[in-house]
Amino acid sequence: MTRPAPPRLHHIAVQTADLAQSVAWYEEYFGCRPTWSTDVFSPLTRDRLPGIVAMAEVKAEGVRFHLFEYEGTAGAQPLPEHPRFQHICLLATSSEELAERRRHWLALQATGRFAFAREEGPTDIVVDEDGVESFYFFDVNGLEFEFTHVPGGER
Repeated sequence: MTRPAPPRLHHIAVQTADLAQSVAWYEEYFGCRPTWSTDVFSPLTRDRLPGIVAMAEVKAEGVRFHLFEYEGTAGAQPLPEHPRFQHICLLATSSEELAERRRHWLALQATGRFAFAREEGPTDIVVDEDGVESFYFFDVNGLEFEFTHVPGGER
């Protein structure tokens, strides 16, 4: 089995109770600048994050944060079932690498050598309206990761 190249960080996803305040704080504290925001989500995102209403990306140098807010949480602390740390996204350099990363996860699971805290396999690879491809998966501890391929390298 061939091991893929080491991953590169794309973003860290964080739940917030006040999106505007969080964007402002990340600007002030980390020197981030807003790069995009949305209130339109794919069926996969709505399935994984029920009640999501808004998301914004802020970036400082090579570090991106995806800050997102759930319906009815403005001004409230996140519920225990909605952790503040949501996932870490790693960058794939091509569509082919993305597909290989997914195949590699499935191959490791098939060996039976690992006990997973969550029995869910990786999601299908989805493509958003900007052509960005991604899939989500859990490690053996139940921590969620995303691999993404951004055509053109930026978004």
